[in-house]
Amino acid sequence: MAIFLDRDSKIIVQGMTGSEGMKHSQRMLDSGSNIVGGVNPSKGGQTVTFEGGKQVPVFASVAEAMEETGANVSVIFVPAKFTKAAAEEAIKAEMPLVVLITEGVPVNDTASFFALAKNSKTRIIGPNCPGIISPGQSNAGIIPSDSAGEAGKIGLVSKSGTLTYQVMHELSDVGFTSCIGIGGDPIIGTTHIDAIEAFQNDPETKAIIMIGEIGGDAEERAAEYIAKNVTKPVVGYVAGFTAPEGKTMGHAGAIVSGSSGTAEAKKVALEEAGVRVGKTPTQAAELMREVLAEIGEA
Repeated sequence: MAIFLDRDSKIIVQGMTGSEGMKHSQRMLDSGSNIVGGVNPSKGGQTVTFEGGKQVPVFASVAEAMEETGANVSVIFVPAKFTKAAAEEAIKAEMPLVVLITEGVPVNDTASFFALAKNSKTRIIGPNCPGIISPGQSNAGIIPSDSAGEAGKIGLVSKSGTLTYQVMHELSDVGFTSCIGIGGDPIIGTTHIDAIEAFQNDPETKAIIMIGEIGGDAEERAAEYIAKNVTKPVVGYVAGFTAPEGKTMGHAGAIVSGSSGTAEAKKVALEEAGVRVGKTPTQAAELMREVLAEIGEA
């Protein structure tokens, strides 16, 4: 099984005809994703032919694409200044899942379309994220499918795209049910807790690995949730043990203030919740292997 994205997912790409949209649509197609359409208001009615001969129609709006194709996932590849409008269009069309790849989206814009999404039927992953892959089923975003290996037993949720890829590679021989990059902006849609809850409820996911980073309190809140609600083993890694205080590191949300948001504080909170925490991605992968052996799933 998989969370949020599976072999039945029908994907449209907002911004498919742009350079990034074309490149990553090809990669998604190559990894087995069912892309049923693109959206570009000025190119509706056209068709794009990808390598391998796949022809994908372009629609003028998300609503039209959904009506014509039955799409239930949209991946957004548009510049930051157009992201608010693209996200709002998908939300108003009641797209079930929106994967928002764009980085550099103004926080005010993000807050605005999340307010619109709050009581809607739309789940948002991102912004500033690599997306989600369910190996052997579907891939929505920019995650390299060759790093994921075959379908397996681990659920992965991560703030960091690069670290997602590294941990996927380290455990590719074991395999994953789904890997989801939630993004590191100050405001994001799907959270660690959302993904962990879904993995807890997925019978095929036997263990969970979560990757966090300095800044904010998302990992501490996840630790509290795990302690109260999760029975499956969880392994963690928090990036930024050597980050200097008060300096933004990488993601816009990764800023440490005093003792709040440090990697060490997050590590302590997670360990108090029963999570085994590695100090490097490789160590976290090794801990996951130990966990799987202990529960008879190695």
